[in-house]
Amino acid sequence: MKTLFIDCGMGAAGDMLGAALLELMPDRDAVLSELNALGIPGVSFDAVQTNKCGITGTQLLVRIDGRTEEDAEGTRQPDARADRGLRDVEQLLSGLRLPEKSREDALAVYRLLAEAESRVHGVPVPDIHFHEIGTLDSVADIAAVCRMMELLSPDEVLASPVHVGSGEVRCAHGVLPVPAPATAEILKGVPVYGGALRGELCTPTGAALLKHFVDGFGEMPALRVQAIGYGMGKKDFERANCVRALLGERDGAQDRVLTLSCNLDDMSAEDLGFAMERLLSSGALDVFTVPIGMKKNRPGTMLCALCRPEDREEMVRLFFRHTTTLGLRVEETSRCVLDRTVERRQTRFGELTVKKASGYGVSREKYEYEDLARTAREKDLSIREVREELERERTWE
Repeated sequence: MKTLFIDCGMGAAGDMLGAALLELMPDRDAVLSELNALGIPGVSFDAVQTNKCGITGTQLLVRIDGRTEEDAEGTRQPDARADRGLRDVEQLLSGLRLPEKSREDALAVYRLLAEAESRVHGVPVPDIHFHEIGTLDSVADIAAVCRMMELLSPDEVLASPVHVGSGEVRCAHGVLPVPAPATAEILKGVPVYGGALRGELCTPTGAALLKHFVDGFGEMPALRVQAIGYGMGKKDFERANCVRALLGERDGAQDRVLTLSCNLDDMSAEDLGFAMERLLSSGALDVFTVPIGMKKNRPGTMLCALCRPEDREEMVRLFFRHTTTLGLRVEETSRCVLDRTVERRQTRFGELTVKKASGYGVSREKYEYEDLARTAREKDLSIREVREELERERTWE
């Protein structure tokens, strides 16, 4: 599985993410040429090698009319449409020489930004003005990241918890706390942390790009790394101010799950079965029971359920509602899973569903049980006979 892991130990900004991805490209010059041909008015891209705390990486510079925003003697004219609304941005992106997928990704990122600004300021999305994130610099950063993500085409994108920084940041609305309100809104549900470093480490643009592309946040998985990119920020801190991107392969997948369990000795089998049914229908990954011995020599049952961390509150609520337990154990567990796919296969019995699994050096498949059972009933065969016929058919092929 082709995996991209983004280390956000110093937050994330659009230009830093773009620079890190550029370092992963086999032909960086060709990618820069493509970015410079996008057709953003007056905009040019340049990649500059720089060093932070002894680490060499790339800064992705966006110039408008030949000057960057940070030019010490910058005299470039301000972007006259810096406070673009969503419709303005959509029109601008529609005119760029971007492949359709990259364009749709960029639009989706801006919609995330618009929705966050709408909730923070209490203004309808059509009336939102982007201010800083509506400048051509930001449009260029977002377009560049979206294009390079399409060029990389990873099977999955993972990221570390996001360091947001601390202190205050000055913007068009005044002085705001870090993380800026729009950034905090976008990062709802994402693991974040602050710290002693003063400054805005994660920008709204960086947050929106992460939210759109990242499939999961947590520890870096076991990965056979093939390329590493360092995207450098413009500010200097006591730590290397960079986003690090690692591209590699991994077998199967790893994730974090919660195990919820309780001991029961005063529930009927019928009530326990109903509780299991409700847990499974509400998103539990697995539910099972274990016979146990309890106090006063009573035989009892341990009820266990596996769920995703984001489903914790709902699972806890269901345990207390549908069982007689007075307490619940919750443990976080790491699990390894095989990559799974489902396909439809034409057989002598018609089209059947096949489940495939691979990874960690193994590969296997089996027919969906419900399809086998239905075929067995229709053909007046046993399930074993249906399987044998299907195996013979595959052998003949």
